Amino acid sequence: MAVLTIRNVDEAIKTALRVQAAREGVSMEEEARRILRDALSRQEEQMPLGQRLLRRFSGTASTDFALPARHTPRNPPAWD
Repeated sequence: MAVLTIRNVDEAIKTALRVQAAREGVSMEEEARRILRDALSRQEEQMPLGQRLLRRFSGTASTDFALPARHTPRNPPAWD
């Protein structure tokens, strides 16, 4: 197993970690390992951006919203 040292941790973060570890009945070190493991395993399971956006905004989207019709501009820019 690797050893990891984290310097310059804000005192409030350290206190919150200590309290959370006590609540869970584990050491601060074990709680930090759990937090890192959970955060990194969620990152691997992330779905594609379009699906995340759809899930995030599905409750706010209205079914009567209609996209405007697309049209080709009369004078398209010349790409030289």
